[in-house]
Amino acid sequence: MKNDFGTIAGSTIAGITEIAFFHPLDTVAKRLMSYESKVIKNSFKETNNNIKNIVLKNHANNGWIRGIPTLYPGLGFATGYKITQRIYKYSGQHTLKNYFYNNHKPKFDNIFGEKYSNTMISALSGSVIGVGEIALLPLDVLKIKSQTNPESIKKRNLFQLIRQEKFNLYRGWQWTALRNAPGSFTLFGTSTLLKNKLFNLDMNEKSSLFQHFVCSTGASIACIIVSSPLDVIKTRVQNKDFSQKTKGTKILGDIIKYEGFTGFFRGIGPKIMVIGPKLTFSFTIAQYLIELLSNNT
Repeated sequence: MKNDFGTIAGSTIAGITEIAFFHPLDTVAKRLMSYESKVIKNSFKETNNNIKNIVLKNHANNGWIRGIPTLYPGLGFATGYKITQRIYKYSGQHTLKNYFYNNHKPKFDNIFGEKYSNTMISALSGSVIGVGEIALLPLDVLKIKSQTNPESIKKRNLFQLIRQEKFNLYRGWQWTALRNAPGSFTLFGTSTLLKNKLFNLDMNEKSSLFQHFVCSTGASIACIIVSSPLDVIKTRVQNKDFSQKTKGTKILGDIIKYEGFTGFFRGIGPKIMVIGPKLTFSFTIAQYLIELLSNNT
């Protein structure tokens, strides 16, 4: 019970603080990923105006400062999704990681060697939990639509949307699973690897807040880079109107045909600068508090 409280409480606090500080930045990232034309123009002024129109939409004329309050669409959906997702992801990975460690450590040692077995335990448990996140997809879909295509859900509350749209709320589940599997594998595996290589810490050895921050930063950047191509496809599938049955394979083909390989990394710079700190923040807080609360409750 002590460990359960620590993992749930730590994950909950991480989710709440992440939403409070980073929801506008998440909106920026989602709108940039949804944009299907060239972002960079011939001059800084043209590029700035283009990005302003993409991000602030109808409020672009208000300027960046006055436009900030418009970057909080879908806050209710986002709060419900993010808190639930962080509890599930961080608590779930922590629990599954300990299960593998306590019951199957020798098997991992034999397959990957003692040097990397703990990294693979963290990575595999993260990947499995990441795939399971598709159960929370409806809230994620509604959050993305609120951020990028609010007209598609206008004047409908959550219960109306569930009743009317049904399985449309799970649109893009395949691409979500395909994104989450390598993304979560990389996030948790890299964090454990860096703790060992940089600070000579074992997987479950207590780390300082600074050590968590350093390892979470490296893990977050690696996760974003690895998952970016599938994240672009997932976002474009989910931001369409419910009536549009656009397949991910078509989006995949269109990106290759019209945007080239770089299209899969659309907004990778802003994503690292925007999503990176958000993921680093929540991952650092969750891991630190999980350790702290599990040991002191």
